[in-house]
Amino acid sequence: MTSTQSEYFQKLRQEHVAQGPANITQAIIKKASGAIMTDVDGKEFIDFAGGIGVNNVGHSHPKVVKAIKDQADQFIHTCFHVGMYDSYIELAARLNELTPGNFAKRSMFANSGAEAVENAIKIAKYATKRPAVIAFENGFHGRTLLTMSLTSKIKPYKYGFGPFVPEVYRIPYPYCYRCPLGCKYPDCNMACVDYLESYFITHVDPETVAAIIAEPIQGEGGFVTPPPEYFPRLADICKKYGILLILDEVQSGAGRTGKFLAIEHWGIEPDIITMAKSLAGGMPLSAITGRQELMDAPHPGGLGGTYSGNPISCKAALAVLEILFEDKLLERSKELGDTLIERFTDLQKSHEIIGDVRGKGPMLALELVKDRHTKEPATEEAKRLTQICYDKGLVLLSCGNFGNVMRTLMPFVITDEQLDKGLSILEESLEEVAR
Repeated sequence: MTSTQSEYFQKLRQEHVAQGPANITQAIIKKASGAIMTDVDGKEFIDFAGGIGVNNVGHSHPKVVKAIKDQADQFIHTCFHVGMYDSYIELAARLNELTPGNFAKRSMFANSGAEAVENAIKIAKYATKRPAVIAFENGFHGRTLLTMSLTSKIKPYKYGFGPFVPEVYRIPYPYCYRCPLGCKYPDCNMACVDYLESYFITHVDPETVAAIIAEPIQGEGGFVTPPPEYFPRLADICKKYGILLILDEVQSGAGRTGKFLAIEHWGIEPDIITMAKSLAGGMPLSAITGRQELMDAPHPGGLGGTYSGNPISCKAALAVLEILFEDKLLERSKELGDTLIERFTDLQKSHEIIGDVRGKGPMLALELVKDRHTKEPATEEAKRLTQICYDKGLVLLSCGNFGNVMRTLMPFVITDEQLDKGLSILEESLEEVAR
């Protein structure tokens, strides 16, 4: 019996690729354009995953492809430390202009979100001469030793990989649907912020804390979205104790929430911001942008890397910024968010399995529960929903500590017809799961 191309490569994968890099779907992709992926057997998938938040401007956007090809014709690599190039410098200037804060900034580049976070923490510790860092429950910051230490969830990210970096402390995040302090918003008066003051008494002295690092909307943690008061009050506490505020915009940035950066929804000016994923349209690139005095604190040669800020990736990022702003994809992102919140709110009314709808712009999530009163996570149902959607031609990802949160990360270039078809598949699949 002749096997399909997919079966052939799946068998080859089992024989030759380590099991650690797990696969969310069984798809073997041959081509992808816009919001459609096509596998080696010709099956098409509507992409609500976006390469885990990497393809905001769409797969193989023509302007990004052209930028990559044009740069490859010139040169592929010099190492910025050896031979500088215009795209690195121009991209730094552009990000300094776009990020919040009416103060002098500096930027540098690395290869991944984890590297960006590593460098942000290095800079914060160097500049403040303080050893400790505070992160959040449900937070995800990467898979390197330091970023694993900052990451909250044990399995699959941390299990078996310890011991971890010392002087990392963890506090509750404002997860209002499942408040870790047992409170109810808005009657709580943001008790999770006040909790930090007592935390400084019993866990870590604020004078030893270099930075607090937070995702404005938690990604892998379940698209947890804080109420409007949270970040302004957290920023005030940071200023009170001279603690730097680092915002991890790796997944939430590049227009994912309808604004270039998610923190713009809260009007906060972070000390340091990390960016990656959709920043370069699929090319490996991350950025660290922050206050000049902080970014310039480490001595020359203290930061960097051989491939960091690769010229092809930098050119791709410049093309992405052009697409987002000149081609008005940020406006399209807002439109998608309006459509999704309306459709998801209607779904919640008719499907008891949907306990919560949250997020901003098209960075939205459905938290599935077995019972709305007990909020017992519907983990197995979420797995079934993901598989049914996949079988019907929709790639959709789950997240959250219990794996019961369905999230949307579709490219902004998705057509109205593709979006409607994808949402119809989701609704049909929910019907099957809820039976």
